[in-house]
Amino acid sequence: MSIPVEVERLGEVLAEHGTGYLLTTSPEGRVKAVTVEPTLLDGALRCPASRGSAGNLAANPAATLLFPPRVERGYTLLVDGTAVADDDGIAFTPVSAVLHRPAAHADGAATSVGDCGNDCAPVA
Repeated sequence: MSIPVEVERLGEVLAEHGTGYLLTTSPEGRVKAVTVEPTLLDGALRCPASRGSAGNLAANPAATLLFPPRVERGYTLLVDGTAVADDDGIAFTPVSAVLHRPAAHADGAATSVGDCGNDCAPVA
């Protein structure tokens, strides 16, 4: 199953998911997750400041935003990108996004897209 979503619609897709998590990685390789409700502004997702996340981003700007589904067996929104921290918080620039769920959650039937064993939908 494929549900393409244009990048211009990312704000609309985010509104369907609500609260999410900003995932960053420390220089030692530990993942830090903080709860966020980003706003879309000029193509970047703005998140509130987080001292730990800002430190991680200074060392490694790669980050992921993860938004769980609001409904059982729904899609998780995963947004990969880069982020920088400034005085106003964190600016996350999306590079790619996908709506993802296990194949077994596709209307109760085990179907998949290709050989990945999941029911994935790219956010174009």
